[in-house]
Amino acid sequence: MSQRELLLNSERSKGAFTEERRSRSRLGLVLTGVVGGSLVALYAVAAPFVAPALRTVCLPFVPATTAQVGNVLKVLRTRSGTLVDIGSGDGRIVIAAAKCGFQASGLELNPWLVWYSRYKAWREGVHRSTSFHISDLWKASFAQYSTVVIFGVPQMMDQLELKLASELPSSAKVVACRFPFPTWVPESTEGEGIDTVWVYDAKTFQSDLHSGKTRNMSLEDKPDPHTRLLSVF
Repeated sequence: MSQRELLLNSERSKGAFTEERRSRSRLGLVLTGVVGGSLVALYAVAAPFVAPALRTVCLPFVPATTAQVGNVLKVLRTRSGTLVDIGSGDGRIVIAAAKCGFQASGLELNPWLVWYSRYKAWREGVHRSTSFHISDLWKASFAQYSTVVIFGVPQMMDQLELKLASELPSSAKVVACRFPFPTWVPESTEGEGIDTVWVYDAKTFQSDLHSGKTRNMSLEDKPDPHTRLLSVF
């Protein structure tokens, strides 16, 4: 083989090696982009569910059972008007209330659950009588609602007593599910075990507040500014 042929073969080998390196580099960039994009997407989906664990009080998303929804509707069968579900999760209470004639709203900090609830309400044909808001419990006003439904946790119920008592109209009713309010006296209950719901009349708990029967909130009892209302798995 001549020297010229040797040089040509050498250049071809170098060219093939260079092209192979470029192909590997492009493949590496593509894989890096796919992995990075997947991690970003995973974080975007998981963050609303994981973040509450870092807060003082979080409201876990435990979907209401069929019995719980039925008990809520049963105690509200003679009522109408505006209703709000605090920590509305996947929207099942709001949608069920709308089907019974309420103008129903849901407050929820998890945007994925809010968007899903809106889609579900549209699918169920009640999107005109429902609304879902990405909202912080402690910054929201409840003055416009005649009925409040809350699936709370014990750590927040005493703080919520004072907020609702100071904001709700005297004609309002409050329905607590799973956990009762600590100092309010319910006018009625429905169901048993985890499906129990407690019904409270605003006239009664507002009267108790004005007469001093409801505990005054001390400085250390005030809601943590980092506390948020968010349903998490």
